[in-house]
Amino acid sequence: MSKLEAATPALARVLIAAIFILSGLSKLAAPAGTIGYIASVGLPLPEVAYIGAVAVEIIGGLIFLVGYQTRLVSLALAAFTLATAVFFHNQLADQNQFIHFMKNISIAGGFLYAATFGGGLYSVDHLIGRDRKIAVGA
Repeated sequence: MSKLEAATPALARVLIAAIFILSGLSKLAAPAGTIGYIASVGLPLPEVAYIGAVAVEIIGGLIFLVGYQTRLVSLALAAFTLATAVFFHNQLADQNQFIHFMKNISIAGGFLYAATFGGGLYSVDHLIGRDRKIAVGA
C-alpha cells in the first residue's frame, strides 16, 4: 500500500465529517430556526428530532472523523443522510432541492463505501486492532 493509499481514507473521513460537524454546530447556534424547519415538513416531535439531529451530526461526525467503529457509524450516518434527503429535500422539481437530494445520496454512497472497507490505516479502529484487513507495504 502506498502512502497515498494509506492516507486517502483519513482524508475522505475529514471531508465527509466536516459537513456533519459544521451542520450540527450551526443547528446549535439557531435551534428555533431548525426546529421550525423540522416542523414545517410535518415531522412529529420537532424538538426531539432537533436534539437527535444535533447529536447524530456532531457526535456521529466526530466518531466518523477519528475512525472509531467506522463501519457501524457509517451505516448509521448513511441511514440518517438518506432520511434527510427523503424528508427535507423531496421537492425534486425545484433544482436547488434536487441538488441537495443528490448531494445526500452521494454522501450516503461515501458512507456505504466506508462501511464496506473500514476506516483505513489512520483510524482508531486500526490503531486498536478492530480493522486489520489492511495490507501495509503490499
